[in-house]
Amino acid sequence: MKALFLAGGMGTRLREMTKQLPKPMIPIFSKPLLARNIARLKEFGVDEVVLSTCYMPDKIRDYFGDGSGLGIKIDYVHEETPLGTGGAIRNAAAKFDDTFLVFNGDIVSGIDLGRMLSFHKAHRAEVTIAATYVEDPSAYGVIEYDAQRMIRAFKEKPQPGETDSHLINAGIYLFEPSVLAHIPTGRPVSVERETYPALLAAGCRMAVYHEEAYWRDLGTPRDYLAFTSDLLDEELPVFGGLSKMFYGVCKGAVTSPEATIIAPSYIAPGAVVKAHAVVGPYAVVEEGAVIGEGAEVDHAILWPGARLAPETKARDAIVVADASIPAGEYAHAILTGKPEDEEQAG
Repeated sequence: MKALFLAGGMGTRLREMTKQLPKPMIPIFSKPLLARNIARLKEFGVDEVVLSTCYMPDKIRDYFGDGSGLGIKIDYVHEETPLGTGGAIRNAAAKFDDTFLVFNGDIVSGIDLGRMLSFHKAHRAEVTIAATYVEDPSAYGVIEYDAQRMIRAFKEKPQPGETDSHLINAGIYLFEPSVLAHIPTGRPVSVERETYPALLAAGCRMAVYHEEAYWRDLGTPRDYLAFTSDLLDEELPVFGGLSKMFYGVCKGAVTSPEATIIAPSYIAPGAVVKAHAVVGPYAVVEEGAVIGEGAEVDHAILWPGARLAPETKARDAIVVADASIPAGEYAHAILTGKPEDEEQAG
């Protein structure tokens, strides 16, 4: 089975972070988010992946190549200018001749994709949209459906009492190639706002799939921090090959015996924690990051090469790659190492 990853977005809500990396390449415990998601898809029989790129495409190509390092075939389609979610899917149409999966590049999900595929086939759907439940749907576009889970309407930001549905688009889809001709070419298209309502109006069979499963959009710094905390808290079935055996101080990390590591935390191979530093709880210290003497880090992520000088405090912070925080500073935002470049994380 083939899958298309929509990996071309700029990630404007992540600001300073995506000046260095495209959003799907943000690190999750020593590997890019995209690599983690590809590993999960392999578990469900996906053997070929198409990556739709636009922003910083070389960062993605240089890491993944042809996919042989991951044991999967990887191909690419490129958008010279951003085409939106629908336009990106249409741009990749030539790569697919059978049922295929579409996966947004900035989400994590524990949805059982094998069950979703069986549901799609059983309902003879042309498009199946995975959905997640929200208590208050008024800030979202909700999916209305009948007793057979066939979609009958899309309602944008409904007022209280306007809909009984609490299901919103989870950014995972199954497509039949036959519907791709309905998507316009050569211009930006939103699959959510334009393509899906048009397909429904044209009489296409569209189903909604929902199960109780972990799901999170990593589109904001707050969500990125919260997700890493969730991973540290429990073994989530969202990534292939990632379990609690990887948590804690990894082999190859250099930690002073006079440092204090408070669980749950993750200290990557090649990370350095110096004497009297206090790391954790909920600290993620990536490869090559250095925590100076007496520094304190909790509820924070240090990207590869980030450096905290002695007596620095980092809390509710993301310190990006190769940033250096001066001695005595208190980091509580997205930090590049220059105060004027800070962007508040929440």
